[in-house]
Amino acid sequence: MFVWNVLTTWWIYNSTFIGAALAILANSLLMCIPWLLMHITKKSLGRWAGYISLITYWISFEYIHLNWELSWPWLTLGNAFAMQPNWVQWYEVTGTTGGSLWILICNVLAYTILHEYRTNGRTTGYMKAMFSLVIVLLAPIFISKNILQKRLPAIEESESSTRKNVVVVQPNVDPYNEKFTAGTEEAQIQQLISLSEQQIDSNTTLVVWPETAIAVEVWENKIAENNYYQPVWDFLQRHPHLSLLSGIESGRNYGYDKKAATTTSRYSKEEGFYYDEFNTAAMLQPDRTAQFYHKAKLVPGVETLPSFLSFLGPVFEDFGGTSGTYGRDKQRVVFTDRQHYYWPAPIICYESIYGDYITEYVRKGANILTIVTNDGWWGNTQGYRQHMNYARLRAIETRRWIARSANTGISCFIDPAGNVYQPQPWDTAASIKMNIAPLTELTFFVIHGDYLSRIINIASVVFLIILATFVFKKRFLN
Repeated sequence: MFVWNVLTTWWIYNSTFIGAALAILANSLLMCIPWLLMHITKKSLGRWAGYISLITYWISFEYIHLNWELSWPWLTLGNAFAMQPNWVQWYEVTGTTGGSLWILICNVLAYTILHEYRTNGRTTGYMKAMFSLVIVLLAPIFISKNILQKRLPAIEESESSTRKNVVVVQPNVDPYNEKFTAGTEEAQIQQLISLSEQQIDSNTTLVVWPETAIAVEVWENKIAENNYYQPVWDFLQRHPHLSLLSGIESGRNYGYDKKAATTTSRYSKEEGFYYDEFNTAAMLQPDRTAQFYHKAKLVPGVETLPSFLSFLGPVFEDFGGTSGTYGRDKQRVVFTDRQHYYWPAPIICYESIYGDYITEYVRKGANILTIVTNDGWWGNTQGYRQHMNYARLRAIETRRWIARSANTGISCFIDPAGNVYQPQPWDTAASIKMNIAPLTELTFFVIHGDYLSRIINIASVVFLIILATFVFKKRFLN
């Protein structure tokens, strides 16, 4: 588990070496829990019970790792097919849990074949296991190809069914040496506007800027009068037919009454008021109105501290995190553009690896997914490539077009089958444009969410109850 974590997520060290070491070690230890439970189950209930229990324990582990306070689902097994979307078009039914289940069943069968051969040679059991493995390996791929064949005509038609387009901007601002440096804010905003206007035409309905594109903290109730935002409002008034979806840094002031504050609020000793800070996506309109969504899936250690680790606040602050935590939204928020044509889901960075989380945007009416991110923290490593490819799985699960704006790359468009269009190279300033049709179909996965994990969780609980009963009888009744 440690080797796997190091080889796949070593790039975290570009952001923080201490944080990377802690994350890799902790994740490796957590990944051992399903194997430990499998070992105990196998020893107590037999070989096949152990093998089957491993499948249920691992998927339950992935489910918990998606939903608890130290969530880090980057290495969910089903993510492995992010670069082979044609194999997993059935994610529209199962989500990535189906991919995890596929991998686990194949590995159990492969190990059974090896065990049978070493123990008994080429027996009937060996041949049955071999045949089963071939079927389990190939059947999902054939099913996926069939789904894609039926889906492609509609996807191709959606490309040509609209004249409305979306513009995505990649400003390429160094997050370490420039982005948050005082005195550079105005130049950064002017660059974003200039790149946008290189692509805007009369059919442009939505412009997307990346996470924290406007790196000036602003009180949300005063955004219309903030001086730094004046060029942005001027830009929108020059193009009154479009809306701007941008990552920003924002705050809310709750005044002097502690009762009005939230559990994530901070206290200003100098001013004496309570306030929240947010990593925010904002939809800005030419009339100076704004819609806000606050990132809810925060990065552990850097953007939030689990409640049981709050005493480590000063330690995390030393390597780039916060001493408290960012505020967050409890519900997904769907934006609407000025023309009420696009209803984008404002997905911020890390949130794009949470398939089940994103389904609620679509159930609330999102007809396009927008991902705003800043992957520049990781440098020119595999990290930003992995992150972009995971978005392809979200497109398949929801059957929505994706407009992805990444500060330093990879900005791109992704169609509902997971195909990538106009990917922009790393460390390049660029803007891209594409006609995108809003889609309204609800897939089985969107309607029902991660139902597969919930079913398998029940099987895990049953295994644990049987195991506990067996151990109890053996120790106390024999």
